[in-house]
Amino acid sequence: MIDKKANIAYSIRDIAFIALIGIFCGVIFFTTNISYNFLTAALTTIGLGPVANDLLLGLWMIAGPLGIMLTKKIGSSVLAETLGGFVEMVLGGQFGAGAIISGLTQGIGTELGFTLTGYKRFGKFNLFLSCITGTIVTFIWSYFNEGYAKYNFSFLILLFIARLVSISFFDGVLVYWINQLIEKSGIIRRS
Repeated sequence: MIDKKANIAYSIRDIAFIALIGIFCGVIFFTTNISYNFLTAALTTIGLGPVANDLLLGLWMIAGPLGIMLTKKIGSSVLAETLGGFVEMVLGGQFGAGAIISGLTQGIGTELGFTLTGYKRFGKFNLFLSCITGTIVTFIWSYFNEGYAKYNFSFLILLFIARLVSISFFDGVLVYWINQLIEKSGIIRRS
């Protein structure tokens, strides 16, 4: 049984962590736009321009898994990722208000991985699930809203694999390492 009070009630510390994650990652998202432009240009020369989005998507999604792993609160992935998108927009990111909608979609995708096990664990397995659900949810979003429907099946497979690898590294492996370092540092005290 889920302890609803422990998982839904946000402390001031939880809100502060989510805000810091959202702001910090929003800056990362904004600067990633520059890398995205250069990578897209380079890959376009060999006919693979759209792959740039999928190769960098894991970095654009890092706020969600960080938020939920550090606070262990229901909805924290959605909040951190959406705030990151808002910060990216405010900084003048090239995707404008679309960054907020993307953040919301990405946060929901990450959150689903933890929802599937009822928010009972916050380890490698749930992070793995969140990478899978994040990949699927965002890929469906891209298919219908970012023009992926026009690509042939083999190119869609390439895009999906690139996205899965990116999300698995940035939102799985990297977030797990960051979480381990922060927990060992004693910054977060769990009651």
